[in-house]
Amino acid sequence: MLRLIVMRHAKSSWKEQGQEDHERPLNKRGRRDAPRIAEKLAELGWTPASAFVSDAVRTQETWGLMQGAWGDDVEVDVELRPDLYLAGLQEVKDVFDDHPDATSPALVLGHNPGWEAMASELSGRPLSMTTANAVLLESDADEWTAALAGPWKIAQVLRPRELWPDDADE
Repeated sequence: MLRLIVMRHAKSSWKEQGQEDHERPLNKRGRRDAPRIAEKLAELGWTPASAFVSDAVRTQETWGLMQGAWGDDVEVDVELRPDLYLAGLQEVKDVFDDHPDATSPALVLGHNPGWEAMASELSGRPLSMTTANAVLLESDADEWTAALAGPWKIAQVLRPRELWPDDADE
């Protein structure tokens, strides 16, 4: 069985006028939610063994905060991927073509609208992915190329606003 975590970056800041989209950092809520989602993944037994992360500032910050939440005991093979910036399913398939031996669970950390469309296509049902949402998918396939052809079973969807509703407006 293969497990895939499709995660959208945590909430980013729009404060800097004229700042390139690729360079936007996380805001306060994003810096709070990223480690909390990491802790929830660990609690559920879904700490990734492999991670492929868009090279945008907000995805790198999300990943860094997640790693910090797990501490030094968790080793993850991580690769920053410029091709995952504003990407979708085809680019993720290309990543796994490059890394057919990626260890499961694998995490792909990126952006909408591509991530929402990809999670919906893989699961066969429409999914909404706001910031810091993680869709936990399972496949009976034993290799990534076959698995990424679908279908995947949704094991769980993690949404900060549902997990910590008292913090939703912060």
